[in-house]
Formats: sequence, C-alpha cells, structure tokens
Amino acid sequence: MSKRPTIAITSGEPAGIGPEISIRAAWELRADVKSILIGDAAFLAMTAAAINPAIRLSALSLQAVRNSGIPDFPRDQIVVIDCPLAAHVVPGKLDAQNGRYVLQTLDIAIDGAQQGWFDAIVTAPLQKSTINDAGVPFTGHTEYLAEKTSTPQVVMMLATNATPQPLRVALATTHLALKDVAAAITIESLTGILDILHADLQNKFGIAQPRILVTGLNPHAGEGGYLGREEIDVITPVLQAAQARGFDVRGPYPADTLFQQKYLEDADCVLAMYHDQGLPVLKYASFGLGVNITLGLPLIRTSVDHGTALDLAAAGLGQADHGSMLEAMRIAAQMAAATRSSSL
Repeated sequence: MSKRPTIAITSGEPAGIGPEISIRAAWELRADVKSILIGDAAFLAMTAAAINPAIRLSALSLQAVRNSGIPDFPRDQIVVIDCPLAAHVVPGKLDAQNGRYVLQTLDIAIDGAQQGWFDAIVTAPLQKSTINDAGVPFTGHTEYLAEKTSTPQVVMMLATNATPQPLRVALATTHLALKDVAAAITIESLTGILDILHADLQNKFGIAQPRILVTGLNPHAGEGGYLGREEIDVITPVLQAAQARGFDVRGPYPADTLFQQKYLEDADCVLAMYHDQGLPVLKYASFGLGVNITLGLPLIRTSVDHGTALDLAAAGLGQADHGSMLEAMRIAAQMAAATRSSSL
C-alpha cells in the first residue's frame, strides 16, 4: 500500500481476548496499517509486553489527539489513545464497573472517524451483559453505531477472503426469532437494504457494477407460492424494481442450491433473508477467518466473527487465535483504499 490507512481498534471487553488479539494483529500488520489502539494504555502495555517484549506501544491522551490529531510515528510502533479502566481486570472475569469503559472506547473511535482521524474502525468483541449491568441499555455494536451516527438503516454483512474468491453474505434480517422473520421482510425494508448494499459495494469495495444474488425466504424459494408467498408478494417485486433502476440483482434463488461455485463465481455478494440461512455457509467455509461488516454507516466498520472467549482469556495469553482480527483489519484497509479512490 502506498499510504498506510489509519485504523482505530477498540480493544473490547478487557477481561476477554480482545486486547490480546488486537495487539497481535496490529503488530503483525504494522508495515501496512497505521494502527491506533483505544483502551487503557497501562493495561495494554502490560499485555503487549507479556505477548512479545519487542512490541512498542506509545500512549497519547485523548486531549492531545483532539488538539493536534494523530501524529506520524514509526512503522515499528503502535499508538494507544488512553482511555482509563474503571476497575482492575482479571482475565476471564467480568466486572460491570468496566462496562462504561468499553463504551467510551467505542465513542472515541466513532467520534474520531467522523472527525477524519481514522480511515476505519475495527472492533474487538465486547460483552453486552456487562454494559447492561453497568446501567446502559445496549443491544450490540451495530445498533450502537447506527444510533451514534444517526443512521436509520444498516445492513450486516459477513465476508471472507479465505475462499477461492471473496465470499460476501449480507442479511435482510439479523438477530430475530425465526417466527418474526417473514413479517420483518417488507417491500420498504428490502428496497432499503438493496440500496445500501449496492451503494457500499460500489463506494467502499470499488465494485463498479455489483452483482448481487438474492435468496428466497421459503424452501425452494416458495415453489410458486405453494410453500409461501413472500417470494411472489415481496422479494420478486423488489428485485424487479431494482433491475429497472439498473441494478444487477438476480433471484430469488432457493438457498439450499445457491451457494455453489458455478453461481458464486459470478457474484459479488449474496443477500440472504435471515441469519441462519446465509451465515452457516460462510462460517463452514472460513470459520475463524470471517469478518463482520456494518454497511450503511457514514464510516467503515469491521469486526471479528466471534465473541469475547472468556474461557480462553482465563487460560492465559497464547490461547486465542487472532486470524479473524487480522482479516477484519485487512478488509478495513481494503475498504479504506476503495473509499479513497471512489471519492477522487
């Protein structure tokens, strides 16, 4: 890369594996990415020293960054924007006192991305229960980012480069009970999702004319209405309207046969109707190397495809695999480069 992208990494739940995988990935990609860790500087420095004494961290105060921005620094150094912990960390043991700390790291990243300090945000896993136990209603990173950026609709997409060609799977619905999925898929919602998906594939991935394949909701894509009418009443009209606007979008296809190489080799993304329709395929193909991407935001955000792994954190450093964090950073860097190119 001719210009290293500046990527903010929120270190996540401090009692989980987030701090370790963030440091390992930032250090491994230091030649290509200008990594800015956000978290307690003393805690992260102690963790880095235990991982590898050669890792160099340099702390900045938030006020210094607000006054002067992110300074240039050597490629063999990782900068930390200091955000002090509220309580001592015991690996593997949650403490609600640190719930607000986790949100503060996220707030710094969001504000910095909007101020232009960062080209992208990569988030390490957090523990929703800890934040709620701290007295802050919280449903997840995605919803929080949407609220903080005043974004009315976002799209969850998982992606991997660990397959013969990049595999991207976006979702029409996310964390819903299966009984609620059909009602959530409306002409209005699906149209908005396709608009976001098409625009971000162009602007954040550099794909001039995205090719999107869309699954049906029901078995056999409804089999002509015999197994459900959502394909006839909702999905097909939305796709036809999108095609009339110039979108290269095709479907609805039966989900059980769509994920074949002969179909995917011509696709830039698959839009699945619900969580467990699309994601098992991607996770089977690339478990541990998948990346969660939030589309529709006025910034770039990627994340790992796993949780805090408190059991691994309790077992000590060296137990966690940082592969997903590496991929999240690589894809964020690729998206940052594509975004720069599209804005020229």
